[in-house]
Amino acid sequence: MKPWLAVGLLWFVGLLNYLDRQVIFSLFPLLKSDLLLTDAQLGLAGAAFLWVYALLSPIAGFAGDRFGHKPVIIASLLVWSLVTWATGQAESLAQLVAARAAMGIAEAFYLPAALALIASHHGEKTRGLATGLHFSGIYVGVVLGGWGGGWLGSTYGWRFPFLFLGAIGVAYSLVLVLLPPSVKRSATPSPPFLAAAGTLFRTPGFPRVTLVFGIFSVAGWLVAAWMPAFLYEKFGMTLAEAGFNATFYVQAASVVGILVGGPIGDRWSSRNVQAMGLAISAPFLFLAGFTALPVLVMVGLAVFGLGRGAYDANNMPVVCQLVPVELRATAYGFLNCAGTLVGGTVAFGAGTLKAAFGLSVMLELAGALLVIGAFTLWRLRDHRHA
Repeated sequence: MKPWLAVGLLWFVGLLNYLDRQVIFSLFPLLKSDLLLTDAQLGLAGAAFLWVYALLSPIAGFAGDRFGHKPVIIASLLVWSLVTWATGQAESLAQLVAARAAMGIAEAFYLPAALALIASHHGEKTRGLATGLHFSGIYVGVVLGGWGGGWLGSTYGWRFPFLFLGAIGVAYSLVLVLLPPSVKRSATPSPPFLAAAGTLFRTPGFPRVTLVFGIFSVAGWLVAAWMPAFLYEKFGMTLAEAGFNATFYVQAASVVGILVGGPIGDRWSSRNVQAMGLAISAPFLFLAGFTALPVLVMVGLAVFGLGRGAYDANNMPVVCQLVPVELRATAYGFLNCAGTLVGGTVAFGAGTLKAAFGLSVMLELAGALLVIGAFTLWRLRDHRHA
């Protein structure tokens, strides 16, 4: 009962985690108009979260391993919810960037601790499915952030979504007292931070897995940050339509991807399923950028989401195969660091470069990078750690 209770309680936290970070992107046109911002400044606001999140992620993961996953999760949710509420009070670019940076600090502590807690309750026969189901909450959060955020912003103004979501998160932090703590599977204490980092990057396969995580994040954050604006500008959709279409097809297909890819990884090879997910995603992300037909953009986004779900569901299972039990959250923190550091650069760079090259070209290049990531995973040998 406890293994699946942990997944269920954290499902909603994962939803809030990504809803709160994603909602700002569907509100970009309103922020641009109200605060008189340029595309580059909007990109900076998106990137501020990601860069701070990236730099804090290894230390945040280490904190989960050292101080306990459950208390770190609860504290993270409470603080980022307060910051979400405060974002709705921003009156200038500087205040908006500061709020997004503060959210990056708070949210960095959640995902490594949450996935490590879930992994502690599940063995290799159910770990991919369990972590995948948790990611389904994240996918729903992205959809609600895109579609719901766009609708709420158009109806009540861009400040209301932040105020509303912040209040919900503070309330739900009280519910998490019911969350079962991690199951202790190792008597070995986590080493000091620098020693832990050295151990991880001397572990065969872990540097390559980190590299691929960064490669995948180029595509993932380009879609997350700029697809609503891409559809709004290229096809003349409303904010709500653009937010929905930019997120729903990706996330709905991603749920299918985790429900299929998670169990297959549990029974076959988590690493091979990840490679297949990237290989499937690559040509269809290229299609989404290349085509002039909205329906083909949706098809491309859906198949990209299918591969993304298979990849995401198997991230923590691959980490568990490679690294010691006491370093799982720390390891995922380093993956988050690589992914969001790249993601922040992409969010900012796309805003800066889109006038010169267009988002279509950047989507096509991201599809090509996924081919490199798939090849790298195919060549990685399977490992089994206790």
